[in-house]
Amino acid sequence: MIKPNCVNLETFMERFTRLEQKITEVHGKNNMLDVALEDANRVLKFYVTKDKCLIEEKTSLLDTVNSLQQTLQEQCNLRVENEKLKKDMADLKQQCERAAEDREAEVQQLVSEMRVEGERHKRELETVRQQCRREVEEAQRQAVNQLKAKEAEAEKLLEKKNADVEEMKKRLKEQEREKQSELLKLQMEFGAKLARVQSTAQQSQQQQQQHGSNLLPQSVFKRCTVFC
Repeated sequence: MIKPNCVNLETFMERFTRLEQKITEVHGKNNMLDVALEDANRVLKFYVTKDKCLIEEKTSLLDTVNSLQQTLQEQCNLRVENEKLKKDMADLKQQCERAAEDREAEVQQLVSEMRVEGERHKRELETVRQQCRREVEEAQRQAVNQLKAKEAEAEKLLEKKNADVEEMKKRLKEQEREKQSELLKLQMEFGAKLARVQSTAQQSQQQQQQHGSNLLPQSVFKRCTVFC
Protein backbone atom coordinates (compact mmCIF):
# COMPACT_ATOMS: atom_id res chain seq x y z
CA MET A 1 0.00 0.00 0.00
CA ILE A 2 2.81 2.51 0.80
CA LYS A 3 5.07 1.75 -2.20
CA PRO A 4 2.47 2.62 -4.96
CA ASN A 5 1.86 5.93 -3.18
CA CYS A 6 5.55 6.82 -3.48
CA VAL A 7 5.54 6.00 -7.18
CA ASN A 8 2.42 8.14 -7.79
CA LEU A 9 3.95 11.06 -5.87
CA GLU A 10 7.13 10.93 -7.94
CA THR A 11 5.05 10.87 -11.15
CA PHE A 12 3.07 13.83 -9.92
CA MET A 13 6.26 15.79 -9.14
CA GLU A 14 7.63 15.04 -12.63
CA ARG A 15 4.39 16.28 -14.22
CA PHE A 16 4.49 19.39 -12.07
CA THR A 17 8.13 20.07 -13.14
CA ARG A 18 7.21 19.67 -16.82
CA LEU A 19 4.31 22.04 -16.30
CA GLU A 20 6.63 24.66 -14.80
CA GLN A 21 8.99 24.25 -17.77
CA LYS A 22 6.13 24.75 -20.24
CA ILE A 23 4.99 27.87 -18.38
CA THR A 24 8.55 29.22 -18.55
CA GLU A 25 8.63 28.54 -22.30
CA VAL A 26 5.30 30.34 -22.70
CA HIS A 27 6.70 33.39 -20.88
CA GLY A 28 9.80 33.32 -23.11
CA LYS A 29 7.69 33.22 -26.27
CA ASN A 30 5.53 36.04 -24.96
CA ASN A 31 8.68 38.13 -24.44
CA MET A 32 9.77 37.38 -28.02
CA LEU A 33 6.37 38.49 -29.31
CA ASP A 34 6.68 41.72 -27.32
CA VAL A 35 10.08 42.37 -28.94
CA ALA A 36 8.60 41.73 -32.41
CA LEU A 37 5.77 44.15 -31.65
CA GLU A 38 8.26 46.82 -30.59
CA ASP A 39 10.18 46.31 -33.86
CA ALA A 40 6.97 46.73 -35.85
CA ASN A 41 6.21 49.97 -33.98
CA ARG A 42 9.70 51.26 -34.74
CA VAL A 43 9.22 50.50 -38.46
CA LEU A 44 5.89 52.32 -38.40
CA LYS A 45 7.50 55.38 -36.77
CA PHE A 46 10.24 55.30 -39.41
CA TYR A 47 7.72 55.39 -42.26
CA VAL A 48 5.73 58.16 -40.55
CA THR A 49 8.90 60.24 -40.21
CA LYS A 50 9.77 59.57 -43.85
CA ASP A 51 6.27 60.65 -44.87
CA LYS A 52 6.70 63.93 -43.02
CA CYS A 53 10.04 64.57 -44.71
CA LEU A 54 8.54 63.96 -48.14
CA ILE A 55 5.67 66.34 -47.37
CA GLU A 56 8.16 69.01 -46.35
CA GLU A 57 10.09 68.42 -49.56
CA LYS A 58 6.90 68.81 -51.61
CA THR A 59 6.11 72.06 -49.80
CA SER A 60 9.59 73.34 -50.62
CA LEU A 61 9.11 72.47 -54.30
CA LEU A 62 5.75 74.25 -54.36
CA ASP A 63 7.39 77.34 -52.85
CA THR A 64 10.01 77.21 -55.59
CA VAL A 65 7.31 77.00 -58.25
CA ASN A 66 5.46 79.94 -56.75
CA SER A 67 8.69 81.92 -56.71
CA LEU A 68 9.24 81.12 -60.39
CA GLN A 69 5.70 82.17 -61.25
CA GLN A 70 6.17 85.43 -59.37
CA THR A 71 9.42 86.05 -61.20
CA LEU A 72 7.67 85.39 -64.52
CA GLN A 73 4.92 87.82 -63.61
CA GLU A 74 7.47 90.49 -62.80
CA GLN A 75 9.14 89.91 -66.15
CA CYS A 76 5.82 90.33 -67.92
CA ASN A 77 5.22 93.61 -66.10
CA LEU A 78 8.64 94.84 -67.10
CA ARG A 79 7.91 93.83 -70.68
CA VAL A 80 4.72 95.92 -70.70
CA GLU A 81 6.59 98.92 -69.36
CA ASN A 82 9.25 98.49 -72.01
CA GLU A 83 6.55 98.44 -74.71
CA LYS A 84 5.22 101.77 -73.48
CA LEU A 85 8.65 103.36 -73.04
CA LYS A 86 10.47 101.95 -76.07
CA LYS A 87 8.19 101.72 -79.08
CA ASP A 88 11.18 101.77 -81.39
CA MET A 89 12.31 98.45 -80.00
CA ALA A 90 9.24 96.55 -81.22
CA ASP A 91 11.25 93.84 -82.97
CA LEU A 92 13.34 93.19 -79.91
CA LYS A 93 10.22 93.23 -77.77
CA GLN A 94 8.55 90.62 -79.99
CA GLN A 95 11.60 88.41 -79.71
CA CYS A 96 11.55 88.81 -75.95
CA GLU A 97 7.84 87.98 -75.89
CA ARG A 98 8.39 84.83 -77.90
CA ALA A 99 11.25 83.85 -75.65
CA ALA A 100 9.13 84.60 -72.60
CA GLU A 101 6.27 82.53 -74.02
CA ASP A 102 8.61 79.66 -74.66
CA ARG A 103 9.96 79.90 -71.15
CA GLU A 104 6.44 80.13 -69.76
CA ALA A 105 5.43 77.02 -71.69
CA GLU A 106 8.44 75.23 -70.35
CA VAL A 107 7.64 76.38 -66.83
CA GLN A 108 4.03 75.32 -67.20
CA GLN A 109 5.13 71.96 -68.51
CA LEU A 110 7.56 71.64 -65.61
CA VAL A 111 4.82 72.60 -63.16
CA SER A 112 2.48 70.04 -64.70
CA GLU A 113 5.15 67.36 -64.55
CA MET A 114 5.94 68.26 -60.96
CA ARG A 115 2.26 68.19 -60.08
CA VAL A 116 1.84 64.77 -61.70
CA GLU A 117 4.99 63.53 -59.99
CA GLY A 118 3.76 64.89 -56.67
CA GLU A 119 0.42 63.12 -57.07
CA ARG A 120 2.12 59.87 -58.01
CA HIS A 121 4.49 60.16 -55.07
CA LYS A 122 1.55 60.90 -52.79
CA ARG A 123 -0.25 57.78 -53.99
CA GLU A 124 2.88 55.70 -53.46
CA LEU A 125 3.24 57.07 -49.94
CA GLU A 126 -0.39 56.27 -49.20
CA THR A 127 0.09 52.75 -50.54
CA VAL A 128 3.18 52.23 -48.39
CA ARG A 129 1.39 53.68 -45.35
CA GLN A 130 -1.59 51.36 -45.81
CA GLN A 131 0.67 48.36 -46.34
CA CYS A 132 2.63 49.15 -43.19
CA ARG A 133 -0.60 49.60 -41.26
CA ARG A 134 -1.90 46.24 -42.49
CA GLU A 135 1.36 44.51 -41.63
CA VAL A 136 1.39 46.01 -38.15
CA GLU A 137 -2.26 45.07 -37.58
CA GLU A 138 -1.61 41.54 -38.84
CA ALA A 139 1.43 41.20 -36.58
CA GLN A 140 -0.57 42.45 -33.60
CA ARG A 141 -3.44 40.08 -34.43
CA GLN A 142 -1.10 37.11 -34.71
CA ALA A 143 0.61 38.06 -31.44
CA VAL A 144 -2.77 38.30 -29.66
CA ASN A 145 -3.90 34.95 -31.09
CA GLN A 146 -0.67 33.26 -30.02
CA LEU A 147 -0.96 34.75 -26.54
CA LYS A 148 -4.55 33.51 -26.25
CA ALA A 149 -3.53 30.03 -27.43
CA LYS A 150 -0.69 29.88 -24.90
CA GLU A 151 -2.97 31.08 -22.10
CA ALA A 152 -5.55 28.43 -23.00
CA GLU A 153 -2.85 25.75 -23.01
CA ALA A 154 -1.56 26.92 -19.63
CA GLU A 155 -5.11 26.86 -18.21
CA LYS A 156 -5.61 23.30 -19.47
CA LEU A 157 -2.36 22.21 -17.87
CA LEU A 158 -3.36 23.85 -14.58
CA GLU A 159 -6.75 22.16 -14.68
CA LYS A 160 -5.08 18.80 -15.34
CA LYS A 161 -2.69 19.38 -12.44
CA ASN A 162 -5.58 20.26 -10.12
CA ALA A 163 -7.41 17.11 -11.21
CA ASP A 164 -4.31 15.03 -10.47
CA VAL A 165 -4.04 16.64 -7.03
CA GLU A 166 -7.70 15.87 -6.28
CA GLU A 167 -7.23 12.28 -7.42
CA MET A 168 -4.19 11.97 -5.17
CA LYS A 169 -6.18 13.35 -2.22
CA LYS A 170 -8.97 10.84 -2.88
CA ARG A 171 -6.49 7.97 -2.97
CA LEU A 172 -4.83 9.11 0.26
CA LYS A 173 -8.22 9.39 2.01
CA GLU A 174 -9.18 5.92 0.76
CA GLN A 175 -5.91 4.46 2.00
CA GLU A 176 -6.37 6.17 5.37
CA ARG A 177 -9.86 4.68 5.69
CA GLU A 178 -8.49 1.24 4.82
CA LYS A 179 -5.72 1.58 7.42
CA GLN A 180 -8.22 2.69 10.07
CA SER A 181 -10.45 -0.27 9.16
CA GLU A 182 -7.52 -2.67 9.46
CA LEU A 183 -6.49 -1.09 12.77
CA LEU A 184 -10.03 -1.45 14.13
CA LYS A 185 -10.12 -5.07 12.97
CA LEU A 186 -6.80 -5.77 14.72
CA GLN A 187 -8.06 -4.12 17.92
CA MET A 188 -11.19 -6.24 17.83
CA GLU A 189 -9.14 -9.42 17.27
CA PHE A 190 -6.77 -8.45 20.06
CA GLY A 191 -9.70 -7.80 22.40
CA ALA A 192 -11.23 -11.17 21.53
CA LYS A 193 -7.91 -12.97 22.13
CA LEU A 194 -7.40 -11.11 25.39
CA ALA A 195 -10.88 -12.07 26.54
CA ARG A 196 -10.21 -15.74 25.72
CA VAL A 197 -6.88 -15.61 27.55
CA GLN A 198 -8.52 -14.06 30.62
CA SER A 199 -11.33 -16.60 30.51
CA THR A 200 -8.88 -19.48 30.21
CA ALA A 201 -6.78 -18.06 33.03
CA GLN A 202 -9.85 -17.86 35.29
CA GLN A 203 -10.84 -21.42 34.48
CA SER A 204 -7.30 -22.61 35.12
CA GLN A 205 -7.17 -20.73 38.42
CA GLN A 206 -10.35 -22.35 39.56
CA GLN A 207 -9.02 -25.80 38.66
CA GLN A 208 -5.73 -25.13 40.46
CA GLN A 209 -7.59 -24.03 43.58
CA GLN A 210 -9.27 -27.40 43.60
CA HIS A 211 -6.03 -29.35 43.19
CA GLY A 212 -3.79 -27.20 45.33
CA SER A 213 -2.51 -23.66 45.63
CA ASN A 214 1.16 -24.54 44.91
CA LEU A 215 0.62 -25.36 41.21
CA LEU A 216 -1.52 -22.29 40.31
CA PRO A 217 1.16 -19.70 39.27
CA GLN A 218 3.06 -22.09 37.04
CA SER A 219 -0.11 -23.30 35.24
CA VAL A 220 -1.44 -19.77 34.59
CA PHE A 221 1.94 -18.61 33.33
CA LYS A 222 2.16 -21.51 30.86
CA ARG A 223 -1.35 -20.90 29.51
CA CYS A 224 -0.75 -17.15 29.06
CA THR A 225 2.48 -17.92 27.23
CA VAL A 226 0.71 -20.31 24.87
CA PHE A 227 -2.10 -17.87 23.99
CA CYS A 228 0.22 -14.89 23.53
